[in-house]
Amino acid sequence: MRVRLFLFTTAIASVFLPAVWGQSSTQPKTPWGDPDLQGMWPGNMGVPLQRPESLGTRTTLTDEEFAKKEAQARKQAQADSQSSAASDSVGIGPPSYWVERGTPTRQTSLIIDPPNGRLPPLTAQEQDLRKEARGGKGFPGEWRGEANSYDDLNIYYRCITRGVLGSVIPVVYNNGNEILQAPGLVIIRNEMIHETRVIPLDGRPHLSPNIRQYMGDSRGHWERNTLVIETTNFTDKDAIGSNGAGYPGDPGHHSADLKLTERLTRVDADTLNYQATIDDPKTWTRPWTILIPLKRNDNYQLLEYACHEGNIAIGDILSGARADELKAPTEPRP
Repeated sequence: MRVRLFLFTTAIASVFLPAVWGQSSTQPKTPWGDPDLQGMWPGNMGVPLQRPESLGTRTTLTDEEFAKKEAQARKQAQADSQSSAASDSVGIGPPSYWVERGTPTRQTSLIIDPPNGRLPPLTAQEQDLRKEARGGKGFPGEWRGEANSYDDLNIYYRCITRGVLGSVIPVVYNNGNEILQAPGLVIIRNEMIHETRVIPLDGRPHLSPNIRQYMGDSRGHWERNTLVIETTNFTDKDAIGSNGAGYPGDPGHHSADLKLTERLTRVDADTLNYQATIDDPKTWTRPWTILIPLKRNDNYQLLEYACHEGNIAIGDILSGARADELKAPTEPRP
């Protein structure tokens, strides 16, 4: 089954690749002979994680659908050109030009397997766990409910991490990814919260299963010109999805048994194909795979992301909840 799954996802991925340059001998090499993946590879906004159900198994938009998407992008660009927020704006970050939009593409979803571009069903065990977590409140996702403790806020709100996939999947801004290489090592830097993974390529074993990390423990190797990274030793404290926060509609919580397999292939001078397979049999009934084509941008800069500096959200949320309680009739706390 795993062989068939790999063949299927490879075939689907080829729909989005301009050539097989990534597997040819013409790909540039580092001075020590490894395929050269170095550079700035920012993510591109605009492709949903899950495919709209109405599109079925279609991996690309029709000409008409793509034309509508381009028209929407032009309309949004016009709105973004305004120097101040409109009077009816709602949110924390107007004007709208704060938000990165990306370039319209024909890709219908980041998920390329299962074939319908949708998340596979959760296991019964995971469904029960999500209902029963924190005394029946569930895992913290996008905060909109009670705030009795910092535990009611997810780890992204608390500036801890967005996790591996949460750091790569494009979000509203700060979507930079940088790859650096040294003999026997690949370093991947993510802009938001400034995660940095130093990935050895020398065949050393993973850390002891007793050592668990938010970003897991990564080991890499080359399969021809494709960098394959296998990551284990995760905790069960974070989530997979945009910002690693498990927002509604995102994959959400995963178990500590998660195995993540990333495949990075430079398919032409300016395109890096990022493919990741999520295998967590305690959480999902089958593995699933995403594809993110990344475009090289040598002018992109990774600037400081001072998440904690001036971050008063947690204190304000908790103190605001206490103020609301003082105004409300006194009731026994659960």
